[in-house]
Amino acid sequence: MTAAVAPSTRRMALLLAGLAMFGPFSIDTIFPAFPQLAQRLAVDEVAVQQTISVYLLFYGLMSLAHGPLSDAWGRKRVILGGLVIFVGASVGCALSTDLTTLLAFRALQGLSAGVGMIVGRAVIRDLYHGHDAQRLMSQVSMLFGIAPAIAPIIGGWILLSGAGWPLIFWFLVVFALVLLAATARFLPETHPAQARVALSPRTLMRDYVRIGFNPRFLRLALAGSIGFGGIFLYISSAPAIVMQHLHLGEGGFAWLFIPTIGGMTTGSFLSGRMAGHSTPTRQVALGFTLCAVSAVLNIGYVSLAPQFALPWAVMPIFLGGMGMALIFPILALAVLDMYPLQRGLASSLQAFVQLMISTVVAGVVSPLLHDSPLHLALGQAAFFAAGFVFWYWEHQRERAAEAAGTTL
Repeated sequence: MTAAVAPSTRRMALLLAGLAMFGPFSIDTIFPAFPQLAQRLAVDEVAVQQTISVYLLFYGLMSLAHGPLSDAWGRKRVILGGLVIFVGASVGCALSTDLTTLLAFRALQGLSAGVGMIVGRAVIRDLYHGHDAQRLMSQVSMLFGIAPAIAPIIGGWILLSGAGWPLIFWFLVVFALVLLAATARFLPETHPAQARVALSPRTLMRDYVRIGFNPRFLRLALAGSIGFGGIFLYISSAPAIVMQHLHLGEGGFAWLFIPTIGGMTTGSFLSGRMAGHSTPTRQVALGFTLCAVSAVLNIGYVSLAPQFALPWAVMPIFLGGMGMALIFPILALAVLDMYPLQRGLASSLQAFVQLMISTVVAGVVSPLLHDSPLHLALGQAAFFAAGFVFWYWEHQRERAAEAAGTTL
């Protein structure tokens, strides 16, 4: 069975990266608006931070459905439907006049925003295999990595222009409409009707349990998701880091996000170059080594420096982002390869694990740690270390299985 022929790899990379971007854009563009939101909606900034945790909670819950829906109805149809819902939710956010209404539409944004990233991963694996899949996944990750860097900068520019916070959501409306048009025009249907799986709630629940409690799936998913928590801790704590610790204004988010995402973009580029020239094990080991160096430098700086200041305060984060970008494509493809007939479902469960951890980071861990740069550095190190433990556990199991196989 042959899947639909894809357009050029460059076009696919740009389109799939754009589809993955509108989720991070929904998170990061409103960071500079936190003080204004608190003032205009008459709430404190802790309450405003729930616009992130509520979004991530519903993003994670719906991530369980995006993949199976695409397995049953086709990839393109599900992506287009998600984009239409996202446009409506963003209009609702822009028109909100109180926090309760804003949170309701943020939840609706979360329900739809994950469709591009989750189904997009399945599209990549539908079309490409082996090193080609790793290269495209890395290209998408490299372009996708730009979003968290430029989103808060765009949000800051919108506010500095004198426009109020609703214009940020109108920007998201326009961005999603452009993606809707591009998807309708350029994205092929990569999951043909004869390959689709009927959507049965009982069967779906059984498959969720079967895959979700597979020990190998859990080790791979937790290795990447917990490790990325070390990066997301700084992303979700951006308002405190930029405004409270670095004493910068609404236009200062670039000082944190450019090094963070610059590292991720560099790591994604290297991952694509390493495809076919290095083993997956060596690439992941290199990635965790960079994360460890980042954590040591970060803790050392905040412990010894007389004050938290640029540029040294943000330089170690570059290495952490690079390390995670080397790790992610390998672990994501390993999960998808476990279930070639249910890639959408596997991608959904992997995204669900990551989003639930990110929700806890944004809603619980960040508020507990963001008042102290040292606490943030120690938290990041703990996330990196826990991610490494799960990957090393899986690596040892693979080695044991190979040794057993050679003796049979």
